[in-house]
Amino acid sequence: MAGKFEICKNAEEKFSFIMQINDETVAQSEFFDALDACKRGVKATKKNARMKVENRFESDFEEKTLPKYVVEECDGKAKFTLYLQSGAVALFGTANDEKDALAKIELIANNAAAAQMVMAKEKEPTENELRQIRINKLDALKEAGKDPYEITVAKQTETSKSISENYDELDGKDVYICGRIMTWRDMGKANFIDVSDRDGKMQVYVRMNDIGEDEYKEFKKWDIGDIVEVFGFVFKTKTGEISVHAKAIKLISKSLLPLPEKFHGLQDTDTRYRKRYLDLIMNPSVKDTFIKRSKILSAIRKYLDGQGFMEVETPMLVSNAGGAAARPFETHFNALNEDFKLRISLELYLKRLIVGGMERVYEIGRVFRNEGLDTRHNPEFTLMELYQAYTDYNGMMDLTENLYRYVAQEVLGTTTISYNGIEMDLGKPFERITMVDAVKKYSGVDFNEIHSVEEAREAAKTHNIEFEEHHKKGDILNLFFEEFAEEHLIQPTFVMDHPIEISPLTKKKPSNPEYTERFEFFMNGWEMANAYSELNDPIDQRERFKAQEELLAKGDEEANTTDEDFLNALEIGMPPTGGIGFGIDRMCMLLTDSAAIRDVLLFPTMKSLPNDK
Repeated sequence: MAGKFEICKNAEEKFSFIMQINDETVAQSEFFDALDACKRGVKATKKNARMKVENRFESDFEEKTLPKYVVEECDGKAKFTLYLQSGAVALFGTANDEKDALAKIELIANNAAAAQMVMAKEKEPTENELRQIRINKLDALKEAGKDPYEITVAKQTETSKSISENYDELDGKDVYICGRIMTWRDMGKANFIDVSDRDGKMQVYVRMNDIGEDEYKEFKKWDIGDIVEVFGFVFKTKTGEISVHAKAIKLISKSLLPLPEKFHGLQDTDTRYRKRYLDLIMNPSVKDTFIKRSKILSAIRKYLDGQGFMEVETPMLVSNAGGAAARPFETHFNALNEDFKLRISLELYLKRLIVGGMERVYEIGRVFRNEGLDTRHNPEFTLMELYQAYTDYNGMMDLTENLYRYVAQEVLGTTTISYNGIEMDLGKPFERITMVDAVKKYSGVDFNEIHSVEEAREAAKTHNIEFEEHHKKGDILNLFFEEFAEEHLIQPTFVMDHPIEISPLTKKKPSNPEYTERFEFFMNGWEMANAYSELNDPIDQRERFKAQEELLAKGDEEANTTDEDFLNALEIGMPPTGGIGFGIDRMCMLLTDSAAIRDVLLFPTMKSLPNDK
C-alpha cells in the first residue's frame, strides 16, 4: 500500500499533517506554530506507529503506559488517538466503530515507517477568510481591554527620512516612530519588521527580552498592514542598515484586510486608480510622483509670488461657462431654481479682476469639461491661468520660459528633463515659430499663398484633411497644424499667431488682422499652455461672441455664448493685458515621466462599478 504524510498550512500560518493511504485520509495531527515542529511531529508518528492499543470499548481494558493508542467511543462512533511518551498527541482519527478504528490503526502501523513526507499544495484563503481571521484577533484584543481603535494619538519624534539623514546625531538615542508594518522576518525570539511612514520605511528590531514576554506574544499575533508606534534607540545592524531597536511597540490601528502580495505588488492599473490608497502603500514611486506634484505647485506659487502676482479664487459654479472651446457640465441649483454650469475656464472672471485694477493675478483650480477620457484628458483637471496688465503675448512667452526653467530646477535639480527616454532641454532659449511657418515646415503648404476658404478646402482635400462645412480658412489652417506639425514639437516651442477664427478672446495682429497675438506652448508634441495678448476692445469682443453664437446655432457644442457682464466690464475699461493658461496635469506628467494623466491625478474619473452605486 502507498502511504504519505502531507503537511498543510492554514490561513493563520499554522501547520498540521494528515496521513493518507491510497489517497484516503486515515488520521491527522494537531496544529503546530512552525513548520519544523510539524515535521518533528511526523517523525514522532513514524517512530511510535507500532505502539500497543488501549481499547476503552472493552469493559476490562488494562491501563498501559505511554506511548500508546487509545480507542474510545465518540458521538456514537469511534475515535483513536496516538499519544507520545510526553503525553502529547501525535495524531488522531475517527472511525465508524471499534472494529474500523482498530483496522485503521493497523494500516497506520504497517505504512507509517515507509510513508513519504510531502508538502500539500497551498490553497489560497479567500479575502473574506483572511478578514475574519483578523476580526477574530481584533475581538480578542477588545476582550483583553486593548482595543487599538480607542487610541487617539501616537508619539512620532522622527521619520524614516530624518533618522537616515541625521544618523550620526541620532545614533544610540531614543526615538518614537509610527507607521505601517510592510514586511516581517521571524527569527524566533527576535523579529525584523519594516515600518513604512510618509517619507519611506525604517527597519525595526523587536526582541522578546527587550519588550517583555507577554508583550512579545501579543506582538507575534499582529499582521502585515497593522499600524504601530515604536519606541527604541537608533543603531546599525551588522550589515550596516540603519534601524530602530525597539524597547516598546504598540498597536495603534488594526488592518482588517490583507495588503497585496509583496512580490507582485499592486500592478493592475484599474485597481491602482480606483484604490489609490493601496497604490500609495504598495508603490513608493507613486507616492514620489505626488510629492513632486505638490512641489511643482509650490514652486509655481513661489515664482509667481516673487513676480508680484496675487493668487485669487473665482467661482466654479457659473451661469455662463466661457473662456474656452469646450462642452460644460450642467446642473440645477434648487435654492434659486436656476440652471448652472461648472466652469470650463478661469479666464473671464480673472479678466474682471484686471478691470478692477488688480493688475497681476493668477488662479490654480479645477475646471470641468464634458469630453472624452484618454491618456491626456480627464473631465476634471487642474488649470492655472494668470493675467498681467501692461504686457502682451511676448511678455507671456518670457514668463513661461522662465517659469518652466525655475520649476524644473527647484523640483528636479536640473533643467534637462527626460520623458519616455527623450531628453528635453529647458535651459536653452525656447524656439518661437508662427503657426503658418510650422504648417509650411512640416506639410509644405504655405497658407500665405491661400487667400480664400475655397482654396483652403481644396488644400485640405488634397492632403486628406477632414473638415466641416462651417470651417473657415483659419479653422483649416489649425487642422493642418494638428495633423502635420504638433507631433514634431518635442523640444520647448512657442507656436505663435493663430487665426482669428479659433481665437475669440485674442487681440488681432495690427499688421495682419486675419491672425491674432496668441501662442500655444508645446513640449513632447503636447500643448502645454495657451496665451494671448488679451482682447480688451468691447466692440470687437461683442462681434466675436456673436460669431460664436452663430457657430453654436449651427451645432458646435463647444462654442462660447455671449457674456453680457463680461462685456460690461470691458466697457468700463481693461488695460493692455497678457494672459496664459497652463495645463498643470500635463506639466506634472512631463516632470515626473508619467505615461498618463491618471498617473498624476490622485483620484481620476472612473466608470462606476456596480457596487459603487
